[in-house]
Amino acid sequence: MTSPDPAGDRIADRHFMARAIHLASQGLYTTDPNPRVGCVIVKAGVVVGEGWHRRAGSPHAEPLALAAAGDAARGATAYVSLEPCCHHGRTPPCTEALLAAGVARVVVAMTDPNPLVAGSGLDRLRAGGVAVAQGLLEEEARRLNPGFIKRMERGLPHVRVKLAASLDGRTAMASGESQWITSAAARRDVQFLRARSSAILTGVGTLLADDPSLNVRLRPADLPGGGPDGTVRQPLRVVVDSHLRTPPTARLLSLPGQTLIACLDPEADGLRPGNPEPLPTTEPHLTPFPAPSGDQAPDRAPAHAQEPDLDDDSHTRLDPKHAAHLAAATHLEATGAGILRLPPGPGGLDLETLLRYLARMEINEVLIEAGATLAGSALQAGLVDELVLYLAPHLMGDAGRGLFHLPGLERMNDRLALEIQDLRQIGPDLRLTAVPWG
Repeated sequence: MTSPDPAGDRIADRHFMARAIHLASQGLYTTDPNPRVGCVIVKAGVVVGEGWHRRAGSPHAEPLALAAAGDAARGATAYVSLEPCCHHGRTPPCTEALLAAGVARVVVAMTDPNPLVAGSGLDRLRAGGVAVAQGLLEEEARRLNPGFIKRMERGLPHVRVKLAASLDGRTAMASGESQWITSAAARRDVQFLRARSSAILTGVGTLLADDPSLNVRLRPADLPGGGPDGTVRQPLRVVVDSHLRTPPTARLLSLPGQTLIACLDPEADGLRPGNPEPLPTTEPHLTPFPAPSGDQAPDRAPAHAQEPDLDDDSHTRLDPKHAAHLAAATHLEATGAGILRLPPGPGGLDLETLLRYLARMEINEVLIEAGATLAGSALQAGLVDELVLYLAPHLMGDAGRGLFHLPGLERMNDRLALEIQDLRQIGPDLRLTAVPWG
């Protein structure tokens, strides 16, 4: 009789969980706003079924794996990268599917941070007589879903700042010329950062200077698990534009997908007559997007304030600045853009309020592609989770433009410390990934 081998069992568990996490990674570009999840069904040491979640509204990883396993799932072990759901959402609870299939054991990498689950899924399985283990390869599983986890735990998206610079840290020549600092290989690599993001955020200064597209220019075949319907998901484009200087002819307004322009609320910013002091607003106000045209429409339409009619005679009494704001908003809305009015923060628009609103729109990961001022403001406000810096092997001179505008850093003790997590060569360039330290 063969004696049990606990060490061998642990090795096998790690092997199958690693497979589940690999499967989950296939949804890196498609599952948004849902988490990336993989599942492997194993019986007598043999994989009898596996699956991964592909797209919001489609079957979750567990039902797909169970369907592949069929009757072999009875008495088997299920390895899942995220705790199975136990509530009715777009799809039925995965816990009930596992119980109905007769699975004997479930191993999960991490519990679900969604308050609707948060351990309840594991409790339901235990109550149904299933043996449960958790925490195996948890760090690896968490790295797959930084935005979903942060949104559920803190009400904020994961914020990644992407910058390109010369080896002497310059993002543009003194003249402002900046195309192209990095190679075609690095620019293609950025497309994968965009494709995994829920939103791409820039400032109006960058928009006016470069007229960027901020879209994903990859084919479905370029993305693992990408485009089951023959399309590539376009992230929401967000422009930080306090005073609505975005021209209606901006390139990004004419591209597929949706654009949100975040501006200062004219009433909170003191633009309305009789309101000389900035006043806080309790809620941002969003004018509606046009009728949903695709997969970027949020599941729950955000509340919005009705825009006044500019032809109304009452607008002849408006302060000129407020009237100009309303006119600019109307022209931009005509292009299909949404206008989000926000309260002021230190030095301008309140970035944290903007990010919290995006989280309410089920935005998991935000990629900031902006100039030194906006990137520096986000970093100094403690809103940045990750920096991705592409360094090109050339020098642009000390008169060129820098990476971040960071006022107030005067002494060595004022430095913002970073931890480098990854460094690799992309074509002739270097890609450095770092996170704020402490």
